[in-house]
Amino acid sequence: MQAFLVLEDGKIFKGRSFGASGEAFGEIVFNTSMTGYQEIITDPSYKGQIVMMTYPLIGNYGVNKEDAESRRPFLEGFVVKEYSKIASNWRKDQELGEYLKENNILGIEGIDTRRLALHIREQGAMKAVLSTLDFDENSLLEKAKASRGLTGLDLVKEVTIPRKYVYTQIKDAKFKVVVLDCGVKYNILRELLRYKCNVTVLPAQATSQEILAVHPDGVLLSNGPGDPSAVEYVVKTVAGLIGRVPIFGICLGHQMLALALGGATYKLKFGHHGANHPVKDLKTGKVYITSQNHGFCVDIDSLPKKDIQLTHVNLNDGTLEGMRHKKLPIFSVQFHPESAPGPQDAEYLFAEFTRLMQKSKKR
Repeated sequence: MQAFLVLEDGKIFKGRSFGASGEAFGEIVFNTSMTGYQEIITDPSYKGQIVMMTYPLIGNYGVNKEDAESRRPFLEGFVVKEYSKIASNWRKDQELGEYLKENNILGIEGIDTRRLALHIREQGAMKAVLSTLDFDENSLLEKAKASRGLTGLDLVKEVTIPRKYVYTQIKDAKFKVVVLDCGVKYNILRELLRYKCNVTVLPAQATSQEILAVHPDGVLLSNGPGDPSAVEYVVKTVAGLIGRVPIFGICLGHQMLALALGGATYKLKFGHHGANHPVKDLKTGKVYITSQNHGFCVDIDSLPKKDIQLTHVNLNDGTLEGMRHKKLPIFSVQFHPESAPGPQDAEYLFAEFTRLMQKSKKR
């Protein structure tokens, strides 16, 4: 089946459909990961976006139940150079196209993804429409222009869980952690389990009082989609936790923590999406290769320097990748230390979180 991808600036890409049929709208972004397409598809941080993979062949190992990073795919559409007609892997449960169709996600293959990636790099991420129904180029262009963007849009409410649940209760647990679910990836929860944490997950709408009522040793602010400045209720909750419990922020959690501390955020030109971003630890001088997925960033100059120490920077563009409070047990990173997909260079940050909780418990 024929499929069209039309960008709001008038660029048109014609290809073939795989997955569901219909129309999808979202911000078009590219991801440079070579593997891990299932983890990318099921990352709730991609809500509101159409994701293009720069690696040319996608789908060759299928999908399975174990590698999903959330309860279902949340991205709006999936764009590849070539969709593999053969999926061969001993862990495979089904083919990628079948999985997308089951979850009503549109896919398009057969387009020049190199040309599209270069266009996004030059012009920036922009609104787009993916369609298997309408092939009128002018009609699709108007639809793309009229679709919602990401700036000022609260997408967290569309991915968070409806009610509290307990992820783990292990006998030899050393810590009790509350995860504020703004679109949390399952591997964050698995990492906390590895570090002997009993984990309770609360919806993004939970107040600071509701979180503290669980009596946690620490709070993890999760990743998630969209504009952090649009999620004012979460920023208010985070502000109510500062100074009362150790806090670890990841990606959107990092941005919301910065806002709660008096900082500001801004939209990047085309975002950071991939598993190969070099990040420098300013304390040790070490460089870590990291997994990233975000379209917004914390403004370095907006942070109160008397309270906040910068800990990590992105070596590609110099943007902020990590910070720490100088007096309180609070730190956060812009990248994804849990990987999935990507390198595991930054896994040590979960150990750092447990050390902060241990020191706080001793006090």
